[in-house]
Amino acid sequence: MVEKRFSDISAGILLEGAGPLSLRSVDVIAEPDLELPRDTVVSMSAKLPPGTAPVSLGWAARNGGLVVRHGQGPNAYAAFLQGGEVSAPLPRSGVVEESTGAVFLRFVVEGFEHIIPKGLDHILFVLGLFLFSLAWRPLLAQVTFTLAHTVTLGLATLSIITIPPAQMWLVEALIAISIAYVAIENILRPKLGWWRILVVFGFGLLHGLGFASVLGDLGLAQGQFILSLIAFNIGVELGQLAVIAAAFVLFALPLGRSAIYRRVVVIPGSVAIAFVGLWWAFERSFM
Repeated sequence: MVEKRFSDISAGILLEGAGPLSLRSVDVIAEPDLELPRDTVVSMSAKLPPGTAPVSLGWAARNGGLVVRHGQGPNAYAAFLQGGEVSAPLPRSGVVEESTGAVFLRFVVEGFEHIIPKGLDHILFVLGLFLFSLAWRPLLAQVTFTLAHTVTLGLATLSIITIPPAQMWLVEALIAISIAYVAIENILRPKLGWWRILVVFGFGLLHGLGFASVLGDLGLAQGQFILSLIAFNIGVELGQLAVIAAAFVLFALPLGRSAIYRRVVVIPGSVAIAFVGLWWAFERSFM
């Protein structure tokens, strides 16, 4: 049954520049703690055409995410493939090495895509902060969650903080509750206080944990860690600024000086965000 399952998965793997993959063996590593995922070593083979042309590894969207590593060392290639993405061309001999600039750019893009289009929960949270006030000072006072995001992302990637997979639902539920909270406060008490700053900071801590598993799976070399973390957070900042800029152009620019702005934009928008946040909290807790 296990081999049949991995045979089905192998059918969703694309190896550009090679023949179809065939399953050779499946070795499930024993794990006494049933709360933890088991490591599985799957060996596959494919017939390569004559020559030395490189090959690229693709992964069907239905199989979820796939981490691809090639080589070792501080500049070794590592990528996280989603949605049918294909890796860079991988040479048959030798390894792919990325320059510092290429690594920096790749993680800036990863950070931006973490917000747009992949981070719907993050987008709703940023919109909730935006709807709180059109003044820049309250908005800047709330972006502390970016700092918190960086802190837990780094600590979790280094395995200093670990969340068992079985408990990740709690992190996701608390993220949803924080989204609902800022939206509800926009409606009932639009006043910046220490409690809101605390909730915003807490959201950042939780959200950093939410994505740390992806960066951890990439197996970042120590020589890349600081660079990758900085680049990723720059991408996150750019994504957040893009969301705020779009909201400003669509809502604040035409209606921000109007007396109806709060009634037409802030209240309905906050109600919608609060509803989605509460639904997500219920769904992630009980479904």
